[in-house]
Amino acid sequence: MRLRVSCQLELHLDFSTPMILMLRPQSGASQWVHRDEFTFSEPVVVSEYSDLFGNLCQRLIAPQGEFHIQTLTEVDTSDTIDELPGAPFVNVEDLPVQILDYLVPTRYCESDRFGDLARKIVDGELLGYNQVARITAWVREHLPYSPGMSDIPLSAVEVHQQGHGVCRDLTHLAIALSRSISIPTRMVVGYLHGLEPMDLHAWFEAYVGHRWYTFDPSQTNLQGGRVVIAYGRDAADVAIFHQFGPLPAYSAMHVEVEKIG
Repeated sequence: MRLRVSCQLELHLDFSTPMILMLRPQSGASQWVHRDEFTFSEPVVVSEYSDLFGNLCQRLIAPQGEFHIQTLTEVDTSDTIDELPGAPFVNVEDLPVQILDYLVPTRYCESDRFGDLARKIVDGELLGYNQVARITAWVREHLPYSPGMSDIPLSAVEVHQQGHGVCRDLTHLAIALSRSISIPTRMVVGYLHGLEPMDLHAWFEAYVGHRWYTFDPSQTNLQGGRVVIAYGRDAADVAIFHQFGPLPAYSAMHVEVEKIG
């Protein structure tokens, strides 16, 4: 399917502020970008670079006062998701070097704290894909999805204690559980067609059967219609913007995802 995605970020800044944005999807194995527009309400000088995970980042100094950022993208993406129950666990010694960073504990995914719980959840499951699918189902069954109820990221430990969370939080927990049994997992942030309420969305991918597979603990059905903006180890790697100075006096974001083909 072809999706038209727009995102408007509205900021009110008391001072001119250095910023790093991460708002541009790029073409890859799972999507093809046909149209990409990036506009600002005030003229600014922008430089672009790729971060350690291959994500496109935009560097600029945002001016004092009202500052709006608008993106408009048309992307071809699949309306289904590849699933392969039975895809095997990959031994750590056989993992490609570039996958190893997705095995270790991180700021929001304290996988070293979840080994006992994860082994209890996946007891009796075939090693690999089936274990991740069971973890995803367990998170969905035990922690209600509460969109719009969190302004800051929660770590896996925090969301497990809280007992509910937004998509980002549930993803942190599923990632930590999967890593705790030596399955590489990475966080994905992007857009999902049909998401209610519409917003940016977070899910994750697990490396089993020598490739990445998609899992989503906040959605009942694993549907396609996804546009990826960024990959990372946890929310710290995939924030859509960082400002280096006082927090904006006001900020708001509006997202629209429309099927056009």
